[in-house]
Amino acid sequence: MIGILFNRNGSAITMKCPKCGFPESKVVDSRPTDDGQRIRRRRECMQCAQRFTTYESIETQPLVIIKKDKSRQVFDRNKLLSGMLRACEKRPVDLETLERAIDDIETRLQNSLEREITSVEIGEMALEKLRDIDEIAYVRFASVYRDFKDIESFSDALNMLKKKN
Repeated sequence: MIGILFNRNGSAITMKCPKCGFPESKVVDSRPTDDGQRIRRRRECMQCAQRFTTYESIETQPLVIIKKDKSRQVFDRNKLLSGMLRACEKRPVDLETLERAIDDIETRLQNSLEREITSVEIGEMALEKLRDIDEIAYVRFASVYRDFKDIESFSDALNMLKKKN
């Protein structure tokens, strides 16, 4: 199978090689991801033989995030992953665990009838997941997300964590 995709208008688009930019590749392996929401494809460039991975997923309606300053932007799972990764630095949390947590959050968001959601709600969902994954990561994320102004607000977050356990 050659790596040629088609857009909504039926026009051909290609999956360019990340190494040489050649527009043709062949699929050498294809399998569903663990969650069954995406298909992982191993590709090989037809020019330089570089292998690379792509993921195919169901197209969904865009979710719009309402930021604290009332501005709006499209939900970006990579931005959420980046924040959660920073909270988990030097912690025994693997990337797959965080991706599953974000998959759960994204599924919840997609299954809701709302097309707009506040960043506060997404932050709370991320905190809920991190609380179950790693307590230190939870506190780190909360300290940035909730923007602790003093030791008392930090202490309140720790007390909330203790109550949940």
